[in-house]
Amino acid sequence: MPSDQPRAQAVVMAGGKGSRLYPYSAVLPKPLMPLGGMPVLELLLRQFRHHQIRDIVLATNHLSHLIQSFFGDGLGLDLRISYSREDRPLGTCGPIAAVLDRMTENFLVSNGDLLTNIDVGRLLAFHNANGADATVATFRRDMKLEFGVLDVAPDKRVIEYREKPEHSYNVSMGLYVLRREAVRNYIPAETHMDMPALLNRLIEVGRPVLSFQEECLWLDIGSPDDYAKAQAIMESKPSTFLPPDRPRS
Repeated sequence: MPSDQPRAQAVVMAGGKGSRLYPYSAVLPKPLMPLGGMPVLELLLRQFRHHQIRDIVLATNHLSHLIQSFFGDGLGLDLRISYSREDRPLGTCGPIAAVLDRMTENFLVSNGDLLTNIDVGRLLAFHNANGADATVATFRRDMKLEFGVLDVAPDKRVIEYREKPEHSYNVSMGLYVLRREAVRNYIPAETHMDMPALLNRLIEVGRPVLSFQEECLWLDIGSPDDYAKAQAIMESKPSTFLPPDRPRS
């Protein structure tokens, strides 16, 4: 993180069950799925540390004892890790309510299975410079349909037939920056809430919600195909996701 940027904290959503990776996720929570000899969550935490983000809250639920046993207080990674355990799943946004008062004015929120080499420092700088209440890290992703698609007129005439067309979308990477006081009144305590509900509410009331996008790599390890790609990358070029250590600033 640039030295002129204020320090930030991060809340990591590490409570998901990882149902798409079953049966592996029945034994290990998704954030502990191994990549290149270390859990995917450790790769994320090392990314945060590289950008001088060292105060981390892990929001846990599924197999939470395994996550806490592995990471402890974070000192082994030169981090300060604390925990917020959900008694029941609260979604990708709900857990924030319990820790909001512990957060810096602008703080990161991340999914626990995020695998990317995005520059988190630039994301924070963009958020702060533009006065956003929420910033969503986005990725341009091409998606190919597995079917032929027909455009049909009201009189049933076929206008066009496209075989397995490909579309591009701006997709959420599962990484956000939020302004604490801007979101305080929109995240109810002890209530299941996903991040789209919060962002849509902010948009409805006219608050600035921005998108940040840069050239980077991002994989959804909840997808078996992306998980296999991630394994191959970590075997051939681990520095893609594993940043070099650098001293404190």
